[in-house]
Amino acid sequence: HSFQEERREADSITEIWNGFYELAERELYPWDRQYLKRLPKRREDGSIFLAVASYRDENCVRTLEGAYEKSGDPTKLNVGLTQQNCEKDCISGVLAGPKTFEKVDPDEDCYAVFCAGKWGDACDDGRVRVLKINETESLGPYFARFLGSKLWDGEEYYMQIDSHMTFADNWDVKSIEMLREAPSEKPALTTYPPPETSKFRGIGTRICDPFFANSDIEKHIIRLSSSAPYDKVKKKPRFAPFVAAGYFVVHSGFLAEVPFDPMLPWIFMGEEISMSARLWTAGYDLFSPNADVIGHMYVRRHKPKFWETFQRVFPRAIGGHNALQLMVLDRVKHTLGYPESARHMIKEQSLLYKVEHYGMGKQRKLEDYLGKVAGLDMVAKQNQNPLKWCHKGVPPPLEEFDHLRSLYE
Repeated sequence: HSFQEERREADSITEIWNGFYELAERELYPWDRQYLKRLPKRREDGSIFLAVASYRDENCVRTLEGAYEKSGDPTKLNVGLTQQNCEKDCISGVLAGPKTFEKVDPDEDCYAVFCAGKWGDACDDGRVRVLKINETESLGPYFARFLGSKLWDGEEYYMQIDSHMTFADNWDVKSIEMLREAPSEKPALTTYPPPETSKFRGIGTRICDPFFANSDIEKHIIRLSSSAPYDKVKKKPRFAPFVAAGYFVVHSGFLAEVPFDPMLPWIFMGEEISMSARLWTAGYDLFSPNADVIGHMYVRRHKPKFWETFQRVFPRAIGGHNALQLMVLDRVKHTLGYPESARHMIKEQSLLYKVEHYGMGKQRKLEDYLGKVAGLDMVAKQNQNPLKWCHKGVPPPLEEFDHLRSLYE
């Protein structure tokens, strides 16, 4: 918080970044390395940790209530809520056009309202845990997920969703069943869920096709196409190339192997391709669900966004949030092998601080993931479209998966 107050009048995004970096170098990074050495002991009791990051979201209470109401076993469901709210002097999101805001009431305290309701016993038992952050201190969705992961307390499975979701009956039990059914020692189940209006009758969807974003504010970062119902016949969960931040299910051991990076504040894009590559190179296999079990509210017009708050916290910053995000994205692009983000090409070397601890895994090669699994050429900025193996629902075109091809014939 202090670095934001100190840099409030900054007109340079570099000055704002340096404020965060100085704090992270002094406090955050050392704390994170110590935390990773003393991670809670992982239990093997079927328990689930549901990581939910909320930013001024009026749907948060409904999401938590729905998760428990539809749970197949609420006693095993534990929630870590990162709640980013406005508590006073609140302003709405953009309404009709630029700079069209309204004064609004403080945001509903999702944690307090939920815990005062039907499922309050889960809060009393410590199974719903919260980290409360004032909206002016928010550093974006990825950073909120980094903080939220520290609320994990040894649960066997880790699930990540957004705070505006709907649920099928037994959604949690079915998610774990699909994860266990996947033919891998280290599976991760993920997709962009269908809209919240879904009746949950589909076989399941998968994200297949990536593309290099070409707008000025995205700097060739990888974007992912919408998920689609490619499969006509229900079989085991099928291999997938990408992780979706809005629905992600994995053995909680990944927290030690692929920890969230504390040096990625203010980013909205880039986290999914980064986590996809990091998990795969660490030996994890990505799968799409073979049934729809969760829905997502994709359109939330006029609701507050964290980048709007950034503009109010740093009103003089030239280029605003977009410019700062592009700067921070060089860290992500460096780990993914973009030539323009090689170390010698990056002006602010502090962007790469301790990046070796939060980069690619050691079990597989990044070039195999990019070229053969994801179909990406980081030099030419070209992608395979369509990504045929993904559309067909067969394993990736690598020899290590040949013994599994008969499962999907």
